[in-house]
Amino acid sequence: MKSSYLPACCVLLGVSLAACGSGAHPDPGSRTEDAQIVDLDNLLITVHGQVALLPEAARLMSAQGQPPPALAGLPIVIEEPLRVGVSDPSASFGSGTLDEAGGFSIPGVPVKDIHQSLAVRVSEPSFAPASTIVFDTAFTGARPRTDVINTHVWAVPMAFQDALTQAVGAETLRVLTEGRAQTLLQAGFVLGRVVDEKGQPVAGARVWLDRGELADRLYYPSDDLAHMGQEGTSANGLFLYVHSGADAETFRVSIHGTETYVWRNAGATPGHGLVLTLFPGTYAP
Repeated sequence: MKSSYLPACCVLLGVSLAACGSGAHPDPGSRTEDAQIVDLDNLLITVHGQVALLPEAARLMSAQGQPPPALAGLPIVIEEPLRVGVSDPSASFGSGTLDEAGGFSIPGVPVKDIHQSLAVRVSEPSFAPASTIVFDTAFTGARPRTDVINTHVWAVPMAFQDALTQAVGAETLRVLTEGRAQTLLQAGFVLGRVVDEKGQPVAGARVWLDRGELADRLYYPSDDLAHMGQEGTSANGLFLYVHSGADAETFRVSIHGTETYVWRNAGATPGHGLVLTLFPGTYAP
């Protein structure tokens, strides 16, 4: 990894983080009002939430006359995505299957093994291997102290990845990856959405990276997904970071011109996607 604020991939991420707090207060960045306090001796938590089809993907498939894929019964994985991307064998924390409504509750996630973030991914070939961040140490500087509950996870169909690949364009992908990738997934990507305090997409937002040399890899999909711009988010609030298809990169992400959005941990590796939502304050709307 090339970021100055993280150690090399072979070193465990975030080893300087405080292991856990007293458990007296909920963790920013996720809703924990109804969660149970972690047993600090065992350091195990439950990750609970709901998986849904990415709204833009659902609209695209509907416009193409395709029925939305069923989520019930699909396998999911709890993981730390950047460590998965560099083949860290301890980066996966648990697995399970979705219920009829797309819900999940995975117990026994070891807090001591979480170093930077926690994510959930649908593990099924018709979906891109894209992990949605459900806990980020950027909000606390520490690992979670309570169950992570009421999370929202976006499933990204391969058909949507194909549409984004087409919108980016073959020539742009060739240049950005120096010929290493022909698809967005091969390159690696971050797909994000900027929302306001009510959870509504923000148009005109400009994403800010703490590593300026990567700024030309940021794109903003148009509402119809037909093309990409680099000026700011459209009405859908989406942004896309296109990785190089080479070694893993880590960086932080926020919104230009405002201090209400916390700098978030992010990164990209070939063959993987990262999904995150940028929202103002410390609690997801």
